[in-house]
Amino acid sequence: MARKIVIYGGYGGIARSLGQLLEAQGVSLHLVGRDGEKLAARAKELGAGYTVGDVTDPGLYERVAREAGEVLDGLVYAVGNLDLRSLQRCTAETLLHDFQVNAVGAALAVQASLPALKRSPAVASVVFFSSVAALQGYAQHTAMSMAKGAVSGLTLALAAELAPRVRVNALAPSLTQTSLTASLLANESMAQTLATRHALQRLGTGEDIAGLAAFLLSEQAGWITGQVISVDGGRSTLASR
Repeated sequence: MARKIVIYGGYGGIARSLGQLLEAQGVSLHLVGRDGEKLAARAKELGAGYTVGDVTDPGLYERVAREAGEVLDGLVYAVGNLDLRSLQRCTAETLLHDFQVNAVGAALAVQASLPALKRSPAVASVVFFSSVAALQGYAQHTAMSMAKGAVSGLTLALAAELAPRVRVNALAPSLTQTSLTASLLANESMAQTLATRHALQRLGTGEDIAGLAAFLLSEQAGWITGQVISVDGGRSTLASR
């Protein structure tokens, strides 16, 4: 029987690469996203089921749990935003919105799908996305760093609580070339400057991140849980040249 995995943020850059990898492995997918047209097109490409909705809607998660099926082998919460602003420009609304989209949504997604994850014949796997910005301090990242730091903490808490039936890990990428970062990287000179801040002298790609995510979802990673793994070209640990 094919493994079944839910991907929230199913048509985003990293999720797109991950979906291709998993589909090639024979995994059955269920995608979640707020743009119905994009989601339907992506689901058709992958032969996947899908649920249209916004992660700020509390009713979305139970709907996903119903529509994805009674047994799940994995869940990926690949939802995020890139709203860079100084502390002075942050409002309660923007801070709460970033926290809800990144951290609260991740918790609610697992909560709703937990019965199905526990029915997996193997140990189910959850993959979240933190950020290098939760490990290093960057100006203009107040809301993002706070929200992604919460994702890292959530990873540890759920890994402890849900063991041994469900493994929970997170990836912490640095700046990756996706549709989310397209406006930031539109200036070629700026993109090159940002690339040189990484020891490997380039920005990340969806494929760079997806490969490790697919591994964490597989039984080959069966003894890995409670980890926040940096996939960042060395930025969080190595000085740039």
